[in-house]
Amino acid sequence: MTENTNNSASTSAEKSAAGVFYSTGAPGTLSIEEMKVIARKIRREIITMIGGVGSGHPGGSLSAVEILTALYFKVLKYNSADPQWADRDRFILSKGHAAPALYATLAAAGYLPESELCTLRKIDSRLQGHPECGKTPGVEMSAGALGQGLSFGIGVSLAGRLNNQDYRTYVLMGDGECEEGQVWEAAMAAAQFKLDKLIAIVDNNGIQLDGWIKNIMALEPLRQKWESFGWNVIETDGHDVGQVIEALGKARLVTGQPTVIIAHTIKGKGVSFMENNPDFHGKAPNADELKIALKELE
Repeated sequence: MTENTNNSASTSAEKSAAGVFYSTGAPGTLSIEEMKVIARKIRREIITMIGGVGSGHPGGSLSAVEILTALYFKVLKYNSADPQWADRDRFILSKGHAAPALYATLAAAGYLPESELCTLRKIDSRLQGHPECGKTPGVEMSAGALGQGLSFGIGVSLAGRLNNQDYRTYVLMGDGECEEGQVWEAAMAAAQFKLDKLIAIVDNNGIQLDGWIKNIMALEPLRQKWESFGWNVIETDGHDVGQVIEALGKARLVTGQPTVIIAHTIKGKGVSFMENNPDFHGKAPNADELKIALKELE
């Protein structure tokens, strides 16, 4: 795996007094168990942020946690002290409503102070409801309108090719987002240009704003759809950090075509009353629910 060049005084994984592990050197030094600790911390931050402001999207943020943990603490090449480092790998959050998951991950990776997370969705905060490029360190694309991230990722990947740079581009999309026609236009283009340094990840949790995807606009057979568009397809358990890391490693070995990882996940993962519950796509927990959720995530 590639190296995280986070410039810290320490060169190894350290454990804070709160029991949270941070990647302060090469993320490869972190064990799966340590990354599980990070994932649980990120989930607590997501719930605390959204519950505190009374607004946000918990369901799709919670479903993406292990994906983000695997990327930022094992796979991505980056320097949190220099977010614009030219040789960094690019991560693009296309499903922008999952911004709380990204912000909590960026804080754990050293891009932001954790104390800033409580400013989510507040006036003049760097942490808006959807990521804004140029405002938040580590954000590569302003997101909100769904379906655009893969197209943006193609441009970023082509730029790397033209500039003879070796970085990879990762795009995280929602499965509901894959109902957008622009996704499939982009899928055709990526295969046409043989963008083998482009890796898409579908957070396949089965639920969108209005309910279950299978009842609104069924995507299955999703694997065959991507294959028919010329993509290499890998399926994995999106809540098993080890399996996600393995899938990302396999994707890096593919040449001549782009790869999509279909990560099978659970909407609202980790909080019992949010799991597989369409109501919590975009609804914050109330005070009582917040207490229950945080208790479950201890």
